[in-house]
Amino acid sequence: MTKQMRLNAFDMNCVGHIQQGMWAHPRDRSTAYNTLEYWQDFARTAERGKFDGIFLADIVGVYDVFKGSPDPSIAHAVQVPVNDPLLIVPAMAAVTKHIGFGVTCNLTYEPPYLFARRMSTLDHLTRGRIGWNIVTGYLDSAARGMGLAKQAKHDDRYETAEEYMEVVYKLWEGSWEDDAVLCDRERGIYADPRKVHRVQHAGQHYRVDAIHLSEPSPQRTPVLYQAGASSRGKDFAAKHAECVFLAGPTKENTRTTVTDLRQRAAEQGRDPTDILVFLGRAVVVGRTRKEAEEKYEEYHRYASIEGALSHFSSITGVDFSRYDPDEPLRHEENDATNSILRAFTVDSSETWTLRKIFGEKGLGSRNEPLIDSAEEIADELQSWVADTDIDGFNLSRVVTPEGLEDFVDLVVPLLQERGIYKRDYAEGTLREKLFGRGRARLATSHPGASFRSLGSSAAPSQTLSPAAE
Repeated sequence: MTKQMRLNAFDMNCVGHIQQGMWAHPRDRSTAYNTLEYWQDFARTAERGKFDGIFLADIVGVYDVFKGSPDPSIAHAVQVPVNDPLLIVPAMAAVTKHIGFGVTCNLTYEPPYLFARRMSTLDHLTRGRIGWNIVTGYLDSAARGMGLAKQAKHDDRYETAEEYMEVVYKLWEGSWEDDAVLCDRERGIYADPRKVHRVQHAGQHYRVDAIHLSEPSPQRTPVLYQAGASSRGKDFAAKHAECVFLAGPTKENTRTTVTDLRQRAAEQGRDPTDILVFLGRAVVVGRTRKEAEEKYEEYHRYASIEGALSHFSSITGVDFSRYDPDEPLRHEENDATNSILRAFTVDSSETWTLRKIFGEKGLGSRNEPLIDSAEEIADELQSWVADTDIDGFNLSRVVTPEGLEDFVDLVVPLLQERGIYKRDYAEGTLREKLFGRGRARLATSHPGASFRSLGSSAAPSQTLSPAAE
């Protein structure tokens, strides 16, 4: 059976996302990011292209490592200003029927009790189309904004995340039994108290003694996304993630990471095919290669190298204003995103410099875009899936909305003709669309499934006690 390619439209509720400087292009409309119409048009286009999901990035804090100041980020709109990604989801869901929404939410700064209700609410409003990209953050500026001196250590954040996941699993999966809601108008009983359970958790980081505030939503637990590529991050993803986002610079690096991730998942007792892997890419496409190159040359005039370096410095925790452009990158361990710098140093057989990364082909990003005719773009995407065992792509915007429109109009029909991309959506929730009909809930081999309540097929957690007898 031919492997079906998956696609997410990768974006952020801000002006400048990945390709820094593109907002200044005269046809770019990203400065309208703070309007409902902008996001509704975006969602309609992505659903017209049968995209599996809209993957919304987010950041808490500002990028202030480059030159020791937030000024370059502010000047070039490098993910600042940035608005809450959750609030635009209902607006997009209202004008679409099938496309899913994977939303980045930082668990470090919100109690699990309130967060669990927020995601359940979105799962209800979208009729089961919500996903959560689990992050712990990597910016000291975020910690300072929350009243802390600095963020926790890299691996300590993952330890906290493990406990956080346990709490939200208990709330989503274990508090309400499947048949707790009766909606019995004749007797005037909405829910059976005997089938609603109190979650009691007393751990190192969290204490909860409460009933989940929301009744069971279509998926209960949202589809779980994760983007950690460090060793600790891959362990976390292998245990919890259903969709993993990678940003490997080469096929060699990507293939190694995917193989390692799937092996770790198997060691956790999970089916490795229960994890879908998406690679981050940007595309500049034309009807011919010449048209694509002309479009790229036009875009390139607006690329912000200083914006790109500001972004790269903060995600790696290294102030690259101290580097010569032709100086080889060195690996440094810190509490930022270690895997990004490691991919360009320890895990790469090539020698990388700032000029090589952000050189002639860059569009204000560390990853070169794919620039070619629709036919060649389709070939390249297909080869990445075949050669690295990824499942699809998170396609980030370049100039919006025309970049997404070009891809939908020119590339998607070719992928459909080749039989490697769906012609229409399957019915059901986001999880069912990704993994098959009847899979609205977490797979039984997923650790979150072990917290299902007394009325479910899995054994209950011992920490759950009846709210009423």
